[in-house]
Amino acid sequence: MATVESRTVVPPAASPADSGTSLLSGDGLAQAALESALAGRSCESAGRLQLVSWSRREFLRYTGLAGGGLMLALAPRASGLRAADVGGQDSAMFAPNPLIRIAADDSVVIYAKRPEIGQGLKTAFPMIVAEELDADWSRLRIEQAPVRPEVYGPQGAGGSRSIASDFDSLRRAGAVARLMLLSAAAKRWGVAIGECSTHAGVVMHASSGRRASYGALAASAATLPVPDPNTVPLKQRKDYRILGQRVGGVDNAKIVTGQPLFGIDQQLPGMLFAVYEKSPAYGGGVAEANIDEVRMLPGVKDVFVTDGDPRGDAPPGVVIVASSTWAAFSAKRALKVRWTASPASEDSWNGAQRRARVLAAGPGQQTLVENGEVSAAFAAAKHTVEAFYTYPFVSHAPLEPQNTTAWIHNGGIEMWTPSQMADHGRAAVGQMLGLSVSKVTVHQTRVGGGFGRRLMFDYMAEAALVAQRVQAPVKLMWTREDDMTHDYYRVAGFHALKGAIDSRGKLSAWQDHFVTFSADGNKPVSGGGLSGQEFPAPLLSNVRISQSLMPLGTRCGPWRAPGSNGVAFPLQCFLHELSVAAGRDHLEFLLEILGEPRWLTPQNDHALNTGRAAAVIKLAADKAGWGRKLPTGRALGLAFYFSHAGHFAEVAEVSVTPEKKLTVHRVTVAGDIGPVLNPSCAENQCQGAVIDGLSTMLALEITIEQGRVQQVRDRANLFAEFRLSATLTFSGP
Repeated sequence: MATVESRTVVPPAASPADSGTSLLSGDGLAQAALESALAGRSCESAGRLQLVSWSRREFLRYTGLAGGGLMLALAPRASGLRAADVGGQDSAMFAPNPLIRIAADDSVVIYAKRPEIGQGLKTAFPMIVAEELDADWSRLRIEQAPVRPEVYGPQGAGGSRSIASDFDSLRRAGAVARLMLLSAAAKRWGVAIGECSTHAGVVMHASSGRRASYGALAASAATLPVPDPNTVPLKQRKDYRILGQRVGGVDNAKIVTGQPLFGIDQQLPGMLFAVYEKSPAYGGGVAEANIDEVRMLPGVKDVFVTDGDPRGDAPPGVVIVASSTWAAFSAKRALKVRWTASPASEDSWNGAQRRARVLAAGPGQQTLVENGEVSAAFAAAKHTVEAFYTYPFVSHAPLEPQNTTAWIHNGGIEMWTPSQMADHGRAAVGQMLGLSVSKVTVHQTRVGGGFGRRLMFDYMAEAALVAQRVQAPVKLMWTREDDMTHDYYRVAGFHALKGAIDSRGKLSAWQDHFVTFSADGNKPVSGGGLSGQEFPAPLLSNVRISQSLMPLGTRCGPWRAPGSNGVAFPLQCFLHELSVAAGRDHLEFLLEILGEPRWLTPQNDHALNTGRAAAVIKLAADKAGWGRKLPTGRALGLAFYFSHAGHFAEVAEVSVTPEKKLTVHRVTVAGDIGPVLNPSCAENQCQGAVIDGLSTMLALEITIEQGRVQQVRDRANLFAEFRLSATLTFSGP
């Protein structure tokens, strides 16, 4: 549970509007995964299409185009696009797994190159292509592209950059196909291409009334030279028919009818099932285990101790292979292991909290920002406010536990996995097994929740290790306890904050001593850093931000909106404390800090734009009825944050009883992320974020003692996701 302690040197008058704002009392692989996910932020890196040689047999197996048609093969690279004519030829096919396929029977297939983890990419990516293709959305078939990064470029999903990274290349892909279809029709009819138009999968010649479907033109279009994608005309936003419309997820019907979309659903003939017991403290090894006893249990096929393989992040442990998931889980419960000590065994949440307070009382070990005359501003302040904020470790806890099905056969390995970074996992498995990546086939399944956890691929490495021992397809399954015990956790953190209010009621100085964790003693763990540019620091004249590090052996990694998900809470809550100390309306206080509209770094979408920030703050306040009279015990709380190129403001309407029972009646969200491609998905993300925020604040704390997660000791309370009907209780002043 997040906590805050505040001390106001000059107590302000109470403000009715703030009565509801009292607050509730990794490692290298994770960092590399996050950096890789963020590396595709430039649209220029997603622009070039590459030709890859396939045999006719392989091509037809993937595309089913034996009857002829048009397929455009796309591979994002540095710039430009190329495509290949591959429809029904007898010679070798020069195409990767296609992004667009149009067959003579008028079937149009668009492939989504990045994984669907609930963020809507499997719908949004095809919407972008279909818009420029001018296809009939109701008749499209959307499929997940095979994992072929040598063809498609990066195929991971993380860092909130997928749309921005691929938007231009996807548009050009659709536009190239449309132009080729227009050219084919114009050539067939002997008219100028400018006299032809398209609509919903049909090319039309208005003056003659002639029409031809895309399927009827596909074979002809496939024989034409491919235009330069950098010169093809693109639609103006006012002409969009698909983008900007409310479109349901392409898999929705399959999900509600229970079709096997997820990794956990996969079934193969003769498949076995495996569990992988690991040290509850990261880095521990097996000292001894009752292997012979477990091997005799019903359904158990094999039990063995492994030293793991660090090249793929498969740790030491005990593996049980069985004929069913139930048999494997039952045997796992009977397994008794004595573990060796590990570096993580010293990790203690209670100890970390004590140590953080000691460090916070002194100067920071590292200075991140030192601007202006901070000491002088505090000396001249009318009010000085200090607060110490804490937020805990949090597990990702996706609905679908980690799993991967692996099968070593025909000189290679075939895998089915719900990964956010299957392309990187493919490379890691190849290195681990001594195979070229061409011998590693990965099928990307739908992901039952990721939130950054599946940017890592330890579950893929474990499945590969087991598959080496098992001469059959094998599905590696984690239990819910495994998922909670062996996570890359959202790192905890501590902020010793201090702010100065001058005689005019303005924020005149800002100080933050941030205490975080480090695996190497030099830099914070993944997700545990502070840039020093978090709002409001870049807008203030007198700023001092420092950082101190504490050792940590437990793995940490990206968690939904990495960094921001922890930092936003203390910084923005403390701003509200400061507005109370100044006797100011918080809306007015925030807008004053933002000042005149300006983009801190022009043309950089990762830089704060104060005009856009002010607009969402005003919109949220207006829609929530900021300033209206509220019943006794009810109040509105307002906060703003700039995260991952998005400007967001929220207003929470909250009531608190004398017994400190808290009810969240309504949360109003206003966001500016640029053009919204699919309002349905955007609303889903905002609603989910609110629920995740409440859950994280109230119910998802992970505590660690002797390197071990304490919550797994009580399965009944293993995962307490917040429900709207829940009664909330908070502690605080």
